[in-house]
Amino acid sequence: MTTRPALDPDEVRALLQQPHGPLARVEVVATTGSTNADVVRDLRADPASWPDRSLLVADHQVAGRGRRDRTWQTPAGTAVTCSFVVHLDMPADRYGWLPLLAGLGAVRAVRATAGVAASLKWPNDVLVPASSEVEGWGPARKVGGVLSELVPLADGTTAAVVGIGLNVLQAADELPVPSAGSLALAGARHVDRLAVLVGLVEALEAIETRWDASGGAVHDSGLADEVASVLSTLGTGVAVDLPGGDVVEGVAVRLDDDGALVVRTAADDERRVLAGDVRHLRALA
Repeated sequence: MTTRPALDPDEVRALLQQPHGPLARVEVVATTGSTNADVVRDLRADPASWPDRSLLVADHQVAGRGRRDRTWQTPAGTAVTCSFVVHLDMPADRYGWLPLLAGLGAVRAVRATAGVAASLKWPNDVLVPASSEVEGWGPARKVGGVLSELVPLADGTTAAVVGIGLNVLQAADELPVPSAGSLALAGARHVDRLAVLVGLVEALEAIETRWDASGGAVHDSGLADEVASVLSTLGTGVAVDLPGGDVVEGVAVRLDDDGALVVRTAADDERRVLAGDVRHLRALA
């Protein structure tokens, strides 16, 4: 088995923590089950434990969590796994954009640091191009995902914990499913985990600054259009598996004001999807 170098906690903090970086607190642990679970636990016990714009990085995350409590694990030293903490000061009905904005940040970081034409599959999967097709994914592979959790705090405010995982160095035999990929396999010009982490924090910090300054108004800030520009789901035939077991099939035509996916069915009806697993079926002719 290939041994990859560990992240250097001192180097990570020197680059990302104030006064030289943008973050109030940065912690790097060698191994943990889930960075999101750790941060959520700490915030519930002590709301001041993770101030606004904090980061927990795990060099190796062994029980990462995805949507619907799915779990995933990566070989040591191959991925970027972290949780970004922001304290929200905006109307609660705007929180639905959080995973999409985090996905936008992840896409931008991959493009800037790895030179790979990443895109976003609604609502929170980071994709890169692939030479062959996988059912439900088309000519793309998933290299990352976002898990956003809201934590009501004792002072009446809300903290958002945004967990992001990006596959960076995995070889083909280290991937768990045919739909998974890594930046190395996608032909990345650089496969340095620290560079990807720094690029991710810079992208998220810039997006969160604009979102916060607009009071969560993604349309006024231009962020809604920027999300749409990287969303490969739009204009694509989709089948959406809803939490209750129903399936909505049609063409994904736009995002609604709250970030919901709007699907036009064969009957020319429009269905709003707030949560579900999207399968890409075909490009819109």
